[in-house]
Amino acid sequence: MSDTVSLMHERLAALSPSLVEIDDESARHAGHAGARDGGHYRLTIVSVAFETLGRVARHRLVYDSLGDMMQGRIHALAISAHTPDESTPR
Repeated sequence: MSDTVSLMHERLAALSPSLVEIDDESARHAGHAGARDGGHYRLTIVSVAFETLGRVARHRLVYDSLGDMMQGRIHALAISAHTPDESTPR
């Protein structure tokens, strides 16, 4: 697991998730203009913290949890955020 993925797991723990899956897709974006400044990741997260939130608010909560990583280590992040009662696509 890369340092960035480990740090993402640490920061997302603040949301008390029951599931966190992070796929590092950076290798697929080699040569892309922003790829040299940060990685490309796909996140699936399940948390009760999302229960009263719409999609945009859930994404903001994830971005806030990751903080400064969004301006450096992470160039692109695809987010799939769900509550425990919602089905998660696999």
